[in-house]
Amino acid sequence: MPPASDVVAIVKAHQITHIRLYDADPHMLKALAGSGIEVTVGVTNEEVLGIGESASAAAAWINKNVAAYMPSTNITAIAVGSEVLTSVPHAAPVLVTAMNNLHKALVAADLNFQVKVSTPQSMDIIPKPFPPSTATFNSSWNSTIYQLLQFLKNTNSYYMLNAYPYYGYTNGNGIFPIDYALFKPLPSVKQIVDPNTLFHYNSMFDAMVDATYYSMDALNFSVIPIVVTETGWPWQGGSNEPDATVENAETFINKLIQRVSNNSGPPSQPTIPINTYIYELFNEDKRPGPISEKNWGLLFTNGTAVFPLSLGGPSQITGNSTAVFCVAKDDASEDKLRDGINWACGQGQANCSAIQSGQPCYLPNNIKNHASYAYNDYYQKMHTVGGTCDFDGTATTTTIDP
Repeated sequence: MPPASDVVAIVKAHQITHIRLYDADPHMLKALAGSGIEVTVGVTNEEVLGIGESASAAAAWINKNVAAYMPSTNITAIAVGSEVLTSVPHAAPVLVTAMNNLHKALVAADLNFQVKVSTPQSMDIIPKPFPPSTATFNSSWNSTIYQLLQFLKNTNSYYMLNAYPYYGYTNGNGIFPIDYALFKPLPSVKQIVDPNTLFHYNSMFDAMVDATYYSMDALNFSVIPIVVTETGWPWQGGSNEPDATVENAETFINKLIQRVSNNSGPPSQPTIPINTYIYELFNEDKRPGPISEKNWGLLFTNGTAVFPLSLGGPSQITGNSTAVFCVAKDDASEDKLRDGINWACGQGQANCSAIQSGQPCYLPNNIKNHASYAYNDYYQKMHTVGGTCDFDGTATTTTIDP
């Protein structure tokens, strides 16, 4: 690994504004001082038991790893352990006590409004995540999860979720198409629909987040926001891991950024943005297990990206630039335009309410005009993060305001 000061310079060069550490590494926390970058620090799984058994151990941990660096290092959250319920189940009985002890120590240090406490959990605690509307937590964890959700509610914190469509796809025995895992549009015959709510799921990522919202709902906890603390895609794998490729990783990461940047939530909670951390910054070349386990990094240690990245999010359009619009081509077939409208208004998340009957842009009521409206609405929102004006060859850009 490069020294901590170089890592922070690399992070700034890529316009990264939030970072999650798996521990409370003093070199990193010092190097992040004055950067303004929001930092989530981690209590390691080895530390959870001690903090859960002793309030004074929790206070010492807060003093040493949080209070000592604030406010110059902008610590905003503590992730207590990593997937504790599935990876260190013997610590589960004291997990919420550990969180309570840390929270009380933050209150004592007058830091509880700046720093939230939560604990990342894997999707594995939801045995049947599809359809999302019937998803529930594994009932053997019910009392722990109930206490956990009660703690998050009481402290105005959020649920930390590790959601990996890569594993959802590769372990799914071909139930779902890979395009669904990669945020790629699905043909209308292959749309993924929850039979109970009739919500369309344009990506496995959205379905995983929604399955977690419905699981909380099943325990009568509504609207504890979810932050995705890990997601990503490996870019290299062994001969038995054909989906771990640079091309798939590039598609997943850039489409994920585009998806998350529009600040909307999954179908059941459309107004709660899905704030998301990408796993991970650098490869872990010494990690045991299959080749893919070592190759999730976005960057090489010299700071260059493994594949082209748009981490800065949407760039602002400058006021004096010539406006560009996206419209349907005159010679495009009506069938293709219909597919284009369906995609733009569905998966593309264009706002198509204005072209509904009786609304201001319904007339002239023809496919071409409606397509131009939908295409342009999508393009204006998405072109800065890689959205194109193509729609299967039926669209083109123009500087003439349609």
